[in-house]
Amino acid sequence: MPLDLVIASANPDKAAELRELLVEQLGAAVTLWPRPDYVGGIEETGETLEENARLKAQTISQATGLAAVSDDTGLEVHALGGAPGVYSARYAGEDASYADNVTKLLSELDGHEDRGARFKTVCVISFPDGTELVAEGAVDGLIGTEATGSSGFGYDPLFRPLVDSSRSYAELSAAEKREVSHRGLAVRNVAKLLRAKLDGEN
Repeated sequence: MPLDLVIASANPDKAAELRELLVEQLGAAVTLWPRPDYVGGIEETGETLEENARLKAQTISQATGLAAVSDDTGLEVHALGGAPGVYSARYAGEDASYADNVTKLLSELDGHEDRGARFKTVCVISFPDGTELVAEGAVDGLIGTEATGSSGFGYDPLFRPLVDSSRSYAELSAAEKREVSHRGLAVRNVAKLLRAKLDGEN
């Protein structure tokens, strides 16, 4: 029997990317469900990516009685002392749009020669019995001097992974991004842990 797994993210772009990655990695081993409408907003009060990912996954697991998967992602820019980090999604304010955050980051980096950055994702799967699986993925890259590309979301138009720094994430196809991205790495790592758990139970 496949494992029922709820995607805890309320961000439709992130949820869609998580779904694609989970299907790619786990196939028929899981049945994926969207976050239910009856669960309200979850305030991300954690001080780390792992704490926020755990908070979302645990809340959805407890609300549904099913296993739930969530992630939290941060962009750590060297010249800014690791900012925006855990505040990446709300860098330009609580209701900031993707464009607002991109604009603020470009402004903060104006005049800096060091454009180095690191994208990091922590992925948590929480189970109704309180157990959990945790994995992370990180990718080093550069912040472009302007937004390029029209795919992806968030800081994708600015982040250029070192494996191909000639293109931003937003200039990659969805399949190319899944292959090299921080979220792709995190999901592949947590999927390995989940497969091992399921194999051990069968």
